[in-house]
Amino acid sequence: MMKKAMWLLGASALVLAGCGGNGNDDGGNDAAANDGNNNAATEGDGGELEEQVVIGDDVEGATELTFWNFQELHTRLFEDAVERWNEEFPDRAIQLTAETYPYDQMHNNLLLSLQSGSGAPDIADIELNQYPNFMRGEPQLEIMNDIVELELENFVASRFEIYGKDGNYYGIPYHVGATVMYYNEEIMNEAGVDIDSIVTWDDYIEAGKQVVENTDAVMTTVESDETWSFYPLISQRESDYFDENGELILDNEINVDTLQFLHDLVYEHEIAQLTPGGFHHAEEYYGFMNDGGAASLVMPMWYMGRFTDYMEDLSGKMQIRPLPLWEEGGNRTAGMGGTGTVVTNQTEHAELAKDFLAYAKMSPESSIKLWEILGFDPPRHDVWDSEEIREPNHFYEYFHDDIFDILLSLRDEVNDLNITEYNPDVTQELESSVFHSVLREQSQSPQDALEQAAEAVRSRMID
Repeated sequence: MMKKAMWLLGASALVLAGCGGNGNDDGGNDAAANDGNNNAATEGDGGELEEQVVIGDDVEGATELTFWNFQELHTRLFEDAVERWNEEFPDRAIQLTAETYPYDQMHNNLLLSLQSGSGAPDIADIELNQYPNFMRGEPQLEIMNDIVELELENFVASRFEIYGKDGNYYGIPYHVGATVMYYNEEIMNEAGVDIDSIVTWDDYIEAGKQVVENTDAVMTTVESDETWSFYPLISQRESDYFDENGELILDNEINVDTLQFLHDLVYEHEIAQLTPGGFHHAEEYYGFMNDGGAASLVMPMWYMGRFTDYMEDLSGKMQIRPLPLWEEGGNRTAGMGGTGTVVTNQTEHAELAKDFLAYAKMSPESSIKLWEILGFDPPRHDVWDSEEIREPNHFYEYFHDDIFDILLSLRDEVNDLNITEYNPDVTQELESSVFHSVLREQSQSPQDALEQAAEAVRSRMID
């Protein structure tokens, strides 16, 4: 799926970000064009270099650090951070060379560099679904406990747990990735539905019937090629692919029931259709949604950037709300996706790199920058009600001005994800087999398909 996503944006020389194991990074404004301040790309140790930016090269005596990523937009956050750091700490000035590579290539080369003991950068981004590959054995990454534990009470802690092992933290996240419902209020009003009257998934189904009856739109779309329709809903119900002990639970009752629910939205209730193009990052889907094809969509907060970049005609029409409830007292969101930034054990400046990384991604000011520059919901929740984060920007103009009020209400409803080295195997089974047989072809029941997929993954775990 990474190849598919990159093909769609290749003309813009951009890498889709989304954090689900297919190379779609943690989202946000991934279509931002080169701002003209970047140096020309050159060939480097990471392989085919897509973009290189050197920040702080005009500062005499600055310590040189390197940063690998697979999303050019992330460089912009670090550009801003280096400039502020050098002004505030001139005696510890940094010259940062940020290099952007294709998703698969960057992760593969980073892993090989760490395994071989040479060639790794000082700092690197690692996407969530790739993390298990770097946690096998003794991680070749610097432990971040000394900087994380100082501030953990101000953060959504589950966002750090997914980058940890044996009580140690290794990565610093970019966002919470709170999953929400995006409503096209224009369509919902035409259907005679008040979006705030939708509290439960049963309410959602009834509202969907009104949409289909009174408008030319469907209520929503269901992915058949990626996991964004399925994974958030099972996490919302406090399920997962694996339990906290690493045991595979892919075929448990909640997961089977949730997949049946998605199937029924399309074929029984007839209020949904399969996503044009197969997934919510497809060019076909952007056009469909932009033309008012669906009244709502389940995706994480970082997907806001997809709307602003690719669905301009919906500006002013979209509203964000919590997910409907499965049961009273349940969760109304799920934390999805993620990219953690690490310091490798090959750096000669570990203390400086870690201090800078804490400054660039964990401080209150930098947390606000995550929203302003990237459009991400920052994992530091104590800035969500700050005056600075409520300043007008194009996200507020496109959606509405109470985005962070909604986030504050969801702060304690983000379930932990249990990430293991076999998560990529589960994703592969779901995307290549389960969703096709259940949702496209209807050749298998959800229970049979998930049991078959679980058996395939378990056989690999034994091997």
